[in-house]
Amino acid sequence: MLEISPFVIFIASIFTNNMILSNFLGMCSFIAVSKEIPTSFGLGQAVTVVLAITSVINYLLYEYVLIPLGLEYLRFIVFIVSIAATVQLLEMILERYLPNLYYALGIFLPLITVNCAILGVSLFMIIREYTLIQSIAFSIGSGLGWTLAIVALAGIRKKLENAPIPKGLQGPGITLIITGLMAMAFIGFSGIVQIQ
Repeated sequence: MLEISPFVIFIASIFTNNMILSNFLGMCSFIAVSKEIPTSFGLGQAVTVVLAITSVINYLLYEYVLIPLGLEYLRFIVFIVSIAATVQLLEMILERYLPNLYYALGIFLPLITVNCAILGVSLFMIIREYTLIQSIAFSIGSGLGWTLAIVALAGIRKKLENAPIPKGLQGPGITLIITGLMAMAFIGFSGIVQIQ
């Protein structure tokens, strides 16, 4: 496999291979929580932290437990358990130290566990055969890209609150259209660098 610089992977995962705008992973919380910028930013930070921690844990579990024991087929279950444990720990920390953010995120904080972007990053790092450093760069970049996308969507939705949007497009309709337009705009970055 061609050795890709961790910095290139980091930049590509933010812009050209954005989890939301290129792979459309993590759309449920992306659309539901993107009504307010502070809440969107808080969820983006939580997703980035979970991605950074779980990518290291999942990489180490896969390389040093599952492969040596010939249990690679259990990666989905193992990855989901490590993600759930990390989210549970993050939820307890937020409830204790940042209660406003904890209550603002509501049900979507525990739903990070089933956010397919989190599992997608772990699976992409295995499929693409990333090293540990590449995996960390990919996961942090993916989290920052996810944060960038959700905060941008929240800002646009805030601007559109008083816009004359046709009744049939209000709510999820215009949100999906905006997401599609954002995805097309991010295609402009595809000439910079691509990772596959």
